[in-house]
Amino acid sequence: MTEINETEAQKRMEAYCASAEHCRTEVTDKLLRWGLPYDTANRIVDKLEQEKFIDEERYCNAFIHDKFRFAKWGKQKIDQALRLKKIDPYTYRPLLNRIDPQEYHTTLQALLDAKRRSLRSGSDYERNGKLIRFALSRGFAADDIRQCIDLPDENESLD
Repeated sequence: MTEINETEAQKRMEAYCASAEHCRTEVTDKLLRWGLPYDTANRIVDKLEQEKFIDEERYCNAFIHDKFRFAKWGKQKIDQALRLKKIDPYTYRPLLNRIDPQEYHTTLQALLDAKRRSLRSGSDYERNGKLIRFALSRGFAADDIRQCIDLPDENESLD
């Protein structure tokens, strides 16, 4: 790999951050993979934050929106992913709590209904166990899952 200097690295990171939202950890890791010293990487990241190329709150807002709406992740999985990115919980927890409870419940119910249709028929106990494990793996809380599983499937009530 060719040696990259600080100015070139900063220009590349400006383009990288302008194309999509990235957090401090992602940018730092990328700079370190390029072989830059840790202090140089931190200096570049600090400049990017000052120039608003990196904004943790803006990143968290986009991350939460995308993971909930498109990947259908629950709050616990989103929380865990942001913690792995070393983002301060005080930054993202208020944003996580902004998710509309009705939309959250509707999303979970739709996921469970789709999964229920894909399961082979077995006892209710086995089916519910599989549904609970599936929803837990998606990051939904056990209390929310129980509320949705206790409700009958819309299609089953039509019979």
